[in-house]
Amino acid sequence: MQYRINKRTGDRISEIGFGSAYLFEVGMEEGVRALETAVEGGINYFDLAAGDAKAFPIWGAALSAVRKNVLFQIHFGADYSKGGYGWSLELDNVKRSVDWQLGQLKTDYIDYGFIHCQDARSDWETYQKNGVYAYLRSLQEQGVVKHLGLSSHTPSVIETIMDQVPIDMLMFSVNPAYDYGQGEYANGSVDERSAIYRRCEKEGVGISVMKPFSGGQLLDGAQSPFGRALTPWQCIQYCLDKPGVLTVLPGASNAEEVKRLLGYCTASEEERDYSVIGSFAPPQASGKCVYCGHCRPCPMGIDIGLVNKYYDLARAGDALAAEHYRKLEVNASACVGCGHCDSRCPFSVAQSQRMQEINDWFG
Repeated sequence: MQYRINKRTGDRISEIGFGSAYLFEVGMEEGVRALETAVEGGINYFDLAAGDAKAFPIWGAALSAVRKNVLFQIHFGADYSKGGYGWSLELDNVKRSVDWQLGQLKTDYIDYGFIHCQDARSDWETYQKNGVYAYLRSLQEQGVVKHLGLSSHTPSVIETIMDQVPIDMLMFSVNPAYDYGQGEYANGSVDERSAIYRRCEKEGVGISVMKPFSGGQLLDGAQSPFGRALTPWQCIQYCLDKPGVLTVLPGASNAEEVKRLLGYCTASEEERDYSVIGSFAPPQASGKCVYCGHCRPCPMGIDIGLVNKYYDLARAGDALAAEHYRKLEVNASACVGCGHCDSRCPFSVAQSQRMQEINDWFG
């Protein structure tokens, strides 16, 4: 397992986390086995937006003994008073739900307390008016909540809330279908979604990825909006290549599913290569580097994907990215215009031209 650091909190977070929506379906024994398999495999980040209240005793039984070694993101607005998952913006419901969750989890603190499921500006207005946000912040001041999170599928709402609130972690729906305008949560244009990734990287806000497989559709050729299936490893790599992303949270409900997901850690570059999505990228995505690395190897030793990423971030105002670029042993100035990368780029990026542009920009 590889780990990434949340720049705002210092937390060391596993690249693969645990999405728990379906854990309740398998019962206590198999659920505990799944969670223990996850921890043994190096997973230390768990999203607790469950599909049913039955999941919480499973988490409590499996993770209370290793609580200090794992990180929980808990959602202020997820309501389990009727058993199944519900969404509430009422303060009393939120308070009861959070207290109940802590009791079931056998813990007295929350690593990341999330402003939950803000997909419209009116949601955020209600969240504040009803006092839910103030309650979340009060628990943060008391030390019950360590860090502040936000979950949303909508770039414009994310921008609004990030303008007002010191977010440490964003839970965002990331996959090639949504990024390319396909699927139920494909909110925002290619550029608007890219702007979220760049802003989070620039401001040090980590991204935890929900729905990396588009609810399983991307793994099934018959359901995929692209007419062909991707593998879980391709989808995970796609997410991890996005600026700001720290961890991907695929759903798993039993130990065998967890083991299959952990196979990403030992998968080859070829098995993770998602460049095939270039063949069904929309016109507005053509000519834009997605940092997939399919252009490797560069005869001059340039890491073209990384150079592009630092350039895009630096242009967005990320001074640290500019510093990282200047510390590269080989950068865009080494390009000799051989065209090897141009011929291999699945997104029709004129990379050799872009290397000249990047070199000029950095001076």
